[in-house]
Amino acid sequence: MPTSPSSWRRWRSRLAWFALLPAAGWAAASAALWFGQERLLFHPVPLPPDTVLATAPDVQERVVEVPGARLSVLELRHPEPRGVVFFLHGNGGNLREWFVNLDVYRRTQVDLVMFDYRGYGKSSGRIASEEELHADVYAVWQAVAERYRGRPVVVYGRSLGTALAATLAARIEPALTILVSPYRSIAALAREHYPWVPGAVLRYPLRTDLVLATLRTPVLLVHGDRDTLIPPAHSQALRALVPQARLVEVEGAGHNDLHTFDAYRRTMAAALEALR
Repeated sequence: MPTSPSSWRRWRSRLAWFALLPAAGWAAASAALWFGQERLLFHPVPLPPDTVLATAPDVQERVVEVPGARLSVLELRHPEPRGVVFFLHGNGGNLREWFVNLDVYRRTQVDLVMFDYRGYGKSSGRIASEEELHADVYAVWQAVAERYRGRPVVVYGRSLGTALAATLAARIEPALTILVSPYRSIAALAREHYPWVPGAVLRYPLRTDLVLATLRTPVLLVHGDRDTLIPPAHSQALRALVPQARLVEVEGAGHNDLHTFDAYRRTMAAALEALR
């Protein structure tokens, strides 16, 4: 221990620096999260611009121009569709991995429209804000909406795409909104996985709960009961906010394997068959 006054001053100075280290580390981590959260939230897999995505005769590929980017879109089209599913996919991969398992749409004579977010697949640009994401979603919807005037529309979101789907649904009031593995908000999810993260640094709040609570049309929530990435408590909380919502929990399913379960496939087929 220090014994002289000068030694005490040096000792207190060192203690002050040590006390500041955790605060400095927290501040640095928060700053890194503020500027780099796109890398945490979004995991695009780009594709060369000349990649051919549409190979089946009933699948069409198109581009939707938005400010600062060209968005890659795939459409499964029937000659006389009973309706359409507008599908907003999760945070990884691209259309090559998401635009699959088309048999249920063909069998029920329902069109499917799906696009890659900026930087995903053949879509150019990069995601820079939540507002831009929502604007891109609406722009793609507007590009195809006229074809489905007077026909039932299903807005479908999976994982990351559930907040985007809920926001679009609140705007266009579809016949049905399907949210698969949804979250209440990114802030709520961050508190569970990273409790040290201050909510103020999250630039993508993605408040599914706020927009879903305003919806008056039917809602179907589907969640794996063993999902540890987005626990089913998120769907349960959303169900409590929306009186007309129905929740299906798929026994034994996690986050990434939910679509492989028969209970999930039966639920989706029944929802599409019921479109009127």
